[in-house]
Amino acid sequence: MRSSIAQFFGPNAGYVLEQYELYKQNPTAVDAEFRDWFDRHHEQVQAYVEATPLPAGASAPESNAVDNEHAIAAARLIRYIREIGHLAARIDPLGSNPPSDPSLSLSYHGVSEADLHSLPASILRSPLAQGLTNLQQGVQALRELYSHTIGYESDHIQVYEERKWFHDSIETKRFFYGFTPQRKREILERLTEAEMFERFLHTTFVGQKRFSLEGCDVVLPMLDSIIRNAAAAGTKEVVIGMAHRGRLNVLAHILGKPYHNILSEFLLAHRDAKSMVRDAHGWTGDVKYHLGARRAYKDSGIEQMPITLTPNPSHLEFVNPVIAGRARAVQDERHQPGLPERDRMASLAIIIHGDAAFPGQGVVAETLNMSGLEGYSIGGTIHIILNNQIGFSTDPHDSRTTIYASDLAKGFEIPIVHVNADDVESCVAAARMSLAYRNEFHKDFLVDLVGYRRWGHNEGDEPTFTQPLMYEKISKHPTVRHIFATQMIADGIISEAEVDTLTQKVRGKLDEAKHLAEASPVLARRPELPPPGIARRTKTAVADERLRELNEQLLKTPDTFTMNSKLARLFDKRRTAFEQEGAIDWAHAEALAFASLVCEGVPIRMTGQDSQRGTFSNRHLVLHDAETGVAYAPIQHLTNAQASFAVYNSPLSESAVLGFEYGYSSHAPDALVLWEAQFGDFANGAQVIIDQFIVSGGKKWGLQPSLVLLLPHGYEGQGPEHSSARLERFLQLAADDNIRVANCTTAAQYFHLLRRQAALRNVDPRPLILMTPKSLLRHPKAGSSLNDLSNGRFYRVMDDSVAATRRADIRRLVICTGKVYIDLITSVDAAQMSEVAVIRIEELYSFPDAELREIIEAYPHAQEVVWLQEEPRNMGAWSYVAPRIKGLLAPEVVFGYAGRAESASPAEGALSDHQEEQQRIIQQAVFAPLQSQTVVMA
Repeated sequence: MRSSIAQFFGPNAGYVLEQYELYKQNPTAVDAEFRDWFDRHHEQVQAYVEATPLPAGASAPESNAVDNEHAIAAARLIRYIREIGHLAARIDPLGSNPPSDPSLSLSYHGVSEADLHSLPASILRSPLAQGLTNLQQGVQALRELYSHTIGYESDHIQVYEERKWFHDSIETKRFFYGFTPQRKREILERLTEAEMFERFLHTTFVGQKRFSLEGCDVVLPMLDSIIRNAAAAGTKEVVIGMAHRGRLNVLAHILGKPYHNILSEFLLAHRDAKSMVRDAHGWTGDVKYHLGARRAYKDSGIEQMPITLTPNPSHLEFVNPVIAGRARAVQDERHQPGLPERDRMASLAIIIHGDAAFPGQGVVAETLNMSGLEGYSIGGTIHIILNNQIGFSTDPHDSRTTIYASDLAKGFEIPIVHVNADDVESCVAAARMSLAYRNEFHKDFLVDLVGYRRWGHNEGDEPTFTQPLMYEKISKHPTVRHIFATQMIADGIISEAEVDTLTQKVRGKLDEAKHLAEASPVLARRPELPPPGIARRTKTAVADERLRELNEQLLKTPDTFTMNSKLARLFDKRRTAFEQEGAIDWAHAEALAFASLVCEGVPIRMTGQDSQRGTFSNRHLVLHDAETGVAYAPIQHLTNAQASFAVYNSPLSESAVLGFEYGYSSHAPDALVLWEAQFGDFANGAQVIIDQFIVSGGKKWGLQPSLVLLLPHGYEGQGPEHSSARLERFLQLAADDNIRVANCTTAAQYFHLLRRQAALRNVDPRPLILMTPKSLLRHPKAGSSLNDLSNGRFYRVMDDSVAATRRADIRRLVICTGKVYIDLITSVDAAQMSEVAVIRIEELYSFPDAELREIIEAYPHAQEVVWLQEEPRNMGAWSYVAPRIKGLLAPEVVFGYAGRAESASPAEGALSDHQEEQQRIIQQAVFAPLQSQTVVMA
């Protein structure tokens, strides 16, 4: 560049000064060359801007002064068109006026059409300038791009290269290619399929819910374009998530679900009551507009590429992190040692949002926040908002604060394209742009597809009750198929007769499918039952020698690594733990379980807040050099490892992170996936994922991954919010063998439970909900010995080893689960327990009837049975276990409860109150006279 601002004149000076204005606001807003020049000549340029007096006797040519003034004004106008031209874009198919902005007008900048006509088109600094004779033509061309039926937002992106790519793509019309007569015919066929499918359902199944796509039909050609180009780019799998709107159409025409199957679901919606009885496995299925599907995409010269549409509950956006997790599962190469290698191009995630849900539901922001994080990044997601301009019956001004439904994405520097759903070519170009940007920069991209909703929220709803003016417009508005076909007829690409033939062809297919569905309806596939009793037969012990070898490797660090001195002492304890009775603590057993599994070829992924170190500074699977801060994970360097191990600290989110891990586990059944809550009650923040996906997904959709939830649980006086993982909720949700719920008391039990879960992941997969300890992490009574790991197994119920030596003397059985067992045996003198046996239920669901019965019957003189728990009576396991235990007892045996009284809050707020109450319930369990409880039998 020139060394003096004075050497620029006319339009060039105007452009330089315009860039300088940008530079002062944000240095990164100009390209690197300008930024460097302004850094070096800042004072000189500023002086020029402030109209430094000319030398005595000198005068500037009048023409140049006028040129400079108008060139600066024109450059400013051009910048505003590029940045906020979207505010003048006519993106509403129903014709509402855009908000516009005064700064998009000529008068705002003090420039006229004549002024623009007198300036050269080169001021545009754009390929658009080629062939134009003046700037007036250039500004008009720019408005056609930025303020027509498509609007662009990129000014919030901080990376210059991305902004430049974005504007170059727009101004070269890079993605408006290939709209040949043949391609237009293909698009018309797709639009015809979409419209005729919806019309057929509307008239054939009057009033039945289907959440019609009509008004945003063009999303089908958009998805076609994205999928075709993704396959051509080498993508190995596409994963799609969406809520109800248009789902049946996407299932039929993108996933290839046969019309026959979909129409069967409509016909069977009113089948007689006898056929609706659930089978023994508890299969319920789901409504048709929640279901998912999977197909193999194949195009000329392209290998088969799976496309998955994931099932979605009515909680709309909560599928977002699930989709991201599924996409990551495809990208991770897990069957090699160390951290998984990742291919960001292996999968593509597409999420279709609702315009009210995108800004309204917090899980959207949580998921967007994860998009650039190491443990959760998937190389960019394509987001499409199906913008109906209405949420159920709520207008946009009542459902969001922002102008656009998409504005949330700005905070994550995601480029946004707003496009009129009636402009087919612009919509397809926006879809192409979204994939190209994603593949170039490995970041998210959002298309705000602005359409309308032809019918009510569901087809039994009357929309004119609340939006009479909008629906007056919609009733007269032609469909996008009609608009596109009319234009093609006018262009001579197709005849009216051909259009009619095309619609009749689709109608014929639908009529044929209906006849077939009536004659032979398709029923939902029930999942196969796992082999009976397989969990109890699973071997989990690891040989002594193997454990010793693994232990040495887990304690090994590079010679150059400087260990934190406190951690060094912890590792020294682990080095000698095998030679001491009960010296293997919880985290040590966990590390050994993980190490043994990756050496057996089981990939492991673990995430959670502070999970690398452990919330309670217990785990330390990832170490940090005390001098350099460099991280090192010994478990990723095991010499005989056959699978990957990954542990990530998660963002401060429960809902999105747990949803991500559910999706990952669902898509990677080969892996053992664990999510850890910082405290167990934090899982409350992910209740939708738990209720709608984890515990019910198997019965609704046949999806039952082996995901593990680690929920710290136990009453140590930390108050209501850090005591209970809400065990009662999981037990209430447990049915039909849908989950496993455990509450272990020893490190060895945890070791064997993890290994059992991994062994069952492919033969009897079920989520494992595990109440993990806090104070027991280092408690000597919860520690285990080498023999417990090398010769033992997981025991669903644990007998009292001391009482078992004098069974005839036992008169009272105390049955409990989890940490309260340790509190009891450390609080009561053994001499006072001569007539008491303490039995632990380690796995609460499925309930261990046979094992518990056997132990109870081994105490023939027991006259009293007490259930002991820390939680209030209306919480914890009492309501669940009471009828089940009562059913195992002889009628004359007194059955009682020891624990806190019913309470609205899980625990006391003061440590002193906690200690007093904890001591009381233990004394009650061992010494207090019992009153037989009235128990409602299960």
